[in-house]
Amino acid sequence: MASNAEELARGLFRVLETGDPALAAEVVHRENHNREAAVSPRACAIPGPAGTLASGAWLRSAFGDLRFPFLDLLHDGDRVSVRLRMQGRHTGPFVRFRDGVLDQAVPPTGREIDFEQVHLLRLRDGKVVGHEALRDDITMLGQLGVFPPTPAVGLRMLAWRVTGRAARAAAEVTAQAEAAARLLDDGV
Repeated sequence: MASNAEELARGLFRVLETGDPALAAEVVHRENHNREAAVSPRACAIPGPAGTLASGAWLRSAFGDLRFPFLDLLHDGDRVSVRLRMQGRHTGPFVRFRDGVLDQAVPPTGREIDFEQVHLLRLRDGKVVGHEALRDDITMLGQLGVFPPTPAVGLRMLAWRVTGRAARAAAEVTAQAEAAARLLDDGV
């Protein structure tokens, strides 16, 4: 088990980067709740390590070379605040959900993302038991050409929706997240 708050926080983001089920079991409490799962596949809202593995699969399906370099970490009792950057290349569809249903699918642009986030973690029994985030999603969507929409990205998103590619991408991303959530059940 990770021995201190910084190791737990770094371990949590390493799980998102790699999908390592053993590390997820080591750093994520079985009652972990990810408050940020509302825009992701339903599997990301599963409590505990399974939901964290699903969240990582969802992010990695859209962003190759995903990484979360830390900028700052504050620890006070059972609370940890982490300021970091989310970085990667948009190599797969970035699918956002609302209440478990497809909301938006951004076709791969090949563009780099690099934006700041603040994550608030709660610890219990030597593991992460709660997660909230303050993300600069507007900057990320701007880097992808979605907000404000560039004509090329806007037309591709519309074409994906009309042709059913957005729905197929949502189904594929959902299946990947569900498969990742089952990794611990399968003893992997």
